[in-house]
Amino acid sequence: MKILTGKQFMEENSQSQRKTQRDEQLDQLVLEIIDQVRVKKDESLRAYTEQYDGVKVDDVVVSAAEFTEARELVSPDFIDALHQAQENIQSFHENQTEKSWFMNEKDGILLGQKVSPLESVGIYVPGGKAAYPSTVLMNVIPAKLAGVPTIAISTPPQLDGKINPHVLVAAEIAGVTRVYKAGGAQAIAALAYGTESVEKVVKIVGPGNAFVACAKKWVFGDVAIDMIAGPSEICVVADDTAIPRFAAADLLSQAEHDERAIALCITTSESFANALQAEIQTQIKTLERRAIIEQSIQGQGRIILVDSLTEATELVNQLAPEHLQLMVDKPFEEMLSIKNAGAIFLGNYSPEALGDYVAGPNHTLPTSGTATFSSPLGVYDFIKRSSIIQYSKQALDQVAKDIMTLANAEGLTAHANSIKKRRGE
Repeated sequence: MKILTGKQFMEENSQSQRKTQRDEQLDQLVLEIIDQVRVKKDESLRAYTEQYDGVKVDDVVVSAAEFTEARELVSPDFIDALHQAQENIQSFHENQTEKSWFMNEKDGILLGQKVSPLESVGIYVPGGKAAYPSTVLMNVIPAKLAGVPTIAISTPPQLDGKINPHVLVAAEIAGVTRVYKAGGAQAIAALAYGTESVEKVVKIVGPGNAFVACAKKWVFGDVAIDMIAGPSEICVVADDTAIPRFAAADLLSQAEHDERAIALCITTSESFANALQAEIQTQIKTLERRAIIEQSIQGQGRIILVDSLTEATELVNQLAPEHLQLMVDKPFEEMLSIKNAGAIFLGNYSPEALGDYVAGPNHTLPTSGTATFSSPLGVYDFIKRSSIIQYSKQALDQVAKDIMTLANAEGLTAHANSIKKRRGE
């Protein structure tokens, strides 16, 4: 893992370089997949599943028998852990629920906001390099709390044509029994436009690879999406109170997601930087997903030396990382200076893996610098708000002149006319 100064790092890896670049070849391929699924529906869905996943699928929808089989294939410890995670995730997200509200400050005027759940949501759960039952909980639970009546999951099948049993059990525990055997851009197209087997939804959420992200970009507008996610990121800020073996383990844990994952450490201590570098080399040799981790660390992993925590904070706010770990003497105080980060973990005993599974806050987070303007997935992503306006005749009369003045100033005389008619003019 290279050690650079803050200046060297910014020259090498500027914010503009971190942004996902337009890939015209990928766009063309994904648009072709979307068009084919829209026209040929299940036929294309099955064909692309065979092409990209190497699996022939007869029935796109997971059967009740497959759910039963999945329960028999997972351990009691796994189920217990899922229930614990579910409890924590639900407890946290219950604080995000919104209610309709109304105000009547003046006679004859009622104003308010009506909060309604989305009618249907499709959740994409990645497969391929790993299975993600935690992603099921993180996406389904806030949607349930919002009151979404129809929730479906789409996820790539295994080579045996079945869905990973851990994912199916998580879906059942979370309260979802409609699961589709489809991955990639074809799954996003099916959720966006519907097929014989897949019901169209109004919003698609969940992480995925470049094909999934690209497809979400192109279906946006016909359906809503949560975000266009890039590679996973972790940034550790460390002073001389940080423990090198902990920081190394945390950086490596994020690097195992994907060869393009980004693992950074910003530190004020040169001795810590050297110890961290050595620790990474030691630990990486023992890890099961070593090949993926090594590509990630060699390609994007960096240790960045800065002169002060103030400089570290400034750099963090420029990077706007998905996951930020403050492994410093006074993490809460430093956190107050952070403006841009998806999730912030405080201290030596709050690893990113804690947030991935059981802490409670959502692990679907903004990437690629988008934490400058966006937030973690939450209950608020599964609701919509309608404004409520009611005026009596007397209340309307009091503001009629102002409405007509503004409407005429904009040249919208028919607007002014709608007021005149109510005044008998």
